Amino acid sequence: MKSWMIAVCLVVVGHVSAMKDFPTLNHLRPSSSIADQSLAAQQLIGRVLGVDLASHFNVTVTGAKVLDSFNIISDGNTVSITATTGVAAAMGFYYYLKVHCGCQFTWAGQQLNIPSPLPAIAQPGITIMANDRFRYYQNVCTVSYSMAWWDWSQWEQHIDWMAMNGINLPLAFTGQEAVFQKTYMKLGFTADDLKMHWGGPAFLAWSRMGNMHGWGGPLPQSWIDNQLALQHQILARMRDLGMIPVLPGFSGLVPENFTRLYPNASVSQLSDWNGFDSTYCCTYLLDFEDPMFNKIGSTFIQTMQDEFGTDHIYNADSFNEMDPKSSSPSYLKTAGSAVYNAMATADPQAIWLMQGWLFQSPFWTPEPTKAYLTSVPIGKMIVLDLIAEGSPIYVRTQSFYGQPFIWCMLHNFGGTMELFGNIDAINNGPFKGRQFTGSTMVGIGLTPEGIFQNEAIYEFMNENAYAKSPRNLTEWFTNYTVQRYGSYHSDADQAWQLLRQTVYRGSVRSTMGLAQLRGSATSVPTLRPQLPARYPPVWYDTKLLYMAWKHMLNAAPKFSNNSLFRYDLVDIGRNSLQMLSIQYYTAILAAYQNQSIDALDKAGGAMMNILSDLELLLGSDPHFLLGPWIRDARSWGVTASEADLMEYNARNQVTLWGPTGEIRDYAAKQWAGLISGYYAPRWGKFIGMLALCVSQGTQFSQTEYNEVVLETIEEPFCADTTQVPVNPTGDSVEISAALYQKYLPDMKSDFHSKLPVWATQGESGLKQAISWMYNN
Repeated sequence: MKSWMIAVCLVVVGHVSAMKDFPTLNHLRPSSSIADQSLAAQQLIGRVLGVDLASHFNVTVTGAKVLDSFNIISDGNTVSITATTGVAAAMGFYYYLKVHCGCQFTWAGQQLNIPSPLPAIAQPGITIMANDRFRYYQNVCTVSYSMAWWDWSQWEQHIDWMAMNGINLPLAFTGQEAVFQKTYMKLGFTADDLKMHWGGPAFLAWSRMGNMHGWGGPLPQSWIDNQLALQHQILARMRDLGMIPVLPGFSGLVPENFTRLYPNASVSQLSDWNGFDSTYCCTYLLDFEDPMFNKIGSTFIQTMQDEFGTDHIYNADSFNEMDPKSSSPSYLKTAGSAVYNAMATADPQAIWLMQGWLFQSPFWTPEPTKAYLTSVPIGKMIVLDLIAEGSPIYVRTQSFYGQPFIWCMLHNFGGTMELFGNIDAINNGPFKGRQFTGSTMVGIGLTPEGIFQNEAIYEFMNENAYAKSPRNLTEWFTNYTVQRYGSYHSDADQAWQLLRQTVYRGSVRSTMGLAQLRGSATSVPTLRPQLPARYPPVWYDTKLLYMAWKHMLNAAPKFSNNSLFRYDLVDIGRNSLQMLSIQYYTAILAAYQNQSIDALDKAGGAMMNILSDLELLLGSDPHFLLGPWIRDARSWGVTASEADLMEYNARNQVTLWGPTGEIRDYAAKQWAGLISGYYAPRWGKFIGMLALCVSQGTQFSQTEYNEVVLETIEEPFCADTTQVPVNPTGDSVEISAALYQKYLPDMKSDFHSKLPVWATQGESGLKQAISWMYNN
């Protein structure tokens, strides 16, 4: 490890040559003083290490530059960190922890076995400069899929994580409903007028984007008020650390009764989104040329400035997964200008930050795309190339026709838990973005819809902030295991090398198989069973995944007391059982196709058994439980009825996602409590109905099954308020070892050698698999 650390230190001292400069962005700087940033970074170190050890770290902030940098000097007793901003100081602190102390600080926990004496770095020390101006964080969906129920203590720890990973441009959307409420009340609306304008607490992201309105509501006033107070805490901490929070702007969405007060206003309705009925769909959009557009938009920005102050950068997305009513360049220029001008009227220094997700739609051919992007003065807009690791937009838009952009890794949809990552694209993509002819790249970003999964991918991506060239992946994963577990072990290393070669070698094709990779389609246990069936994507040899599980078990005697190791052991075992379940699903299909009740009983029993074992495994670790999600949701209810509403939101989002399953299982989670209370009962009903059909000689009706499972399992689960466990039970290592031995014979089956090929062949591959299963 030490020789690698020295090599890395030598590599990262240099810096990547600057991209095109944008003086229009120079005012996007920390708003807090260098003294406040120094203090905030010092306090962060205290929260991470404790007061005593933190006293051996000294932070000095010198003032922001275009590119952040930090310098580290250590005499073995005191570590001095000198940095351009508080964020840069926190990034330097984490760099020292990772590279020199072999530690790690992640969502699932921390490994902070810091050497004594502290590792020395002789003067003049190590100086690291960031590659880009910005490190952005959050998808507009992240706050709903992963952060919906957070209190300040959870936000505080996460902001620490953000700062330590160099995030200096975070989205800050919490509490905006209170500002919109104040804005609309200035225009004559009442609180009752706005009840159906917003979604429930778990669905705010999509009502904010106009995809739907009202579902999960009405939003309690207590929620609006308490989220406003929380946002004040979030913004204060972000700014103290030198971050530049991105606040919301006005995209044109108005309440459905808008014309009652303004009968002459020109409004239209957006199209339906994902099948929501007229109660919740088709949000009203104010015409971009209507004089009220600028009035509302500028009033909102001014009201927000009065409430929070401003850092002069605002996010607004008028057409997220909703194509405009016209592809006319003049219409789209008018639309873009209206959004920007509403910001600039209230804040002449406004910068519009826009998600580039809309450009994935075939609607956006070159002419309308260029018209929309150039509707704003060059350098007054920043575009997030939202899924650049899979489908970069900059390469087909001449670098967004001159507008600055941020190369983003989306990676995750709905907060689902599949082990997945396109590590090669993440390793090389940012460098390609910077080297692109005429590149206007100004940063890198993380834009997952949900977090708390695949921590290695996010650790790796965050290092692109200062990595000067693509990394040696073998070496990187070796050092990742040391940082994560505290020391080297050959089996732990081998496990992660196998993961590198399998689950984390997702191709561009697998990354962009959006219809497949979203939601439950990635996982047999969490999908609603159906005939005709379809396979989830399998892009690797699953037997190598099972070998990784075995290697982790071999390392367990050394690391069994390490919480991050136990988390990974459960996660790898979970994914292994998930892939094994494909074999039992195929056996169920083969038995039904051949009308064999005995074979169906056996295959169905195997499926129900593995679901029970999955519940047992997940229940042994606190990160894989339904209970905390519901507990945290209920904590936001001031009254019993509000608490019940919060719980309904929490349950519905991870299951039906809508009144009747409009986006069913899109945000599926493999959590104990969900497996036993929701997914397993669905599978049991499916297997039972198939067995009845075989015994009676009738055909299975998917329509009948869907109706029955909705009425008897899915809707009741959402409405249930029965308490579920919030604490783990059982020993993760012992359970994992027992399950590995139990399923070892099936893991050796030739089925898993053939599966990756079958999974790429669609219906033909499934037929081959069923035939193989019947004959073996």
